[in-house]
Amino acid sequence: MMETLKKIFGVGPSADYKQLMKEGAVILDVRSKGEYAGGHIKGSINIAVDQLKANLHRLNKQKPIITCCASGMRSGSAKGILESHGFSNVYNGGSWIGLNQKI
Repeated sequence: MMETLKKIFGVGPSADYKQLMKEGAVILDVRSKGEYAGGHIKGSINIAVDQLKANLHRLNKQKPIITCCASGMRSGSAKGILESHGFSNVYNGGSWIGLNQKI
């Protein structure tokens, strides 16, 4: 059961987010515009998860992408969407507040 959940939500061995940032990682916040306006990680890109497929052109497949949202659910979905469209260097950072403390 845990393995299935890890696959679905992209939860696995903890990524070194500081190192990813040094490598030029992009933080993709997939919350709504309103949620993003209420607080976000400085320098992050905001594309709501339901708008992601229409905005893939805004992202660089060559750079690591760290997804985040409020809890980790939508960012897990976003990770799956990106991977299904050829993005291979994608990490689910979980909640933006938690991620902000790790970078």
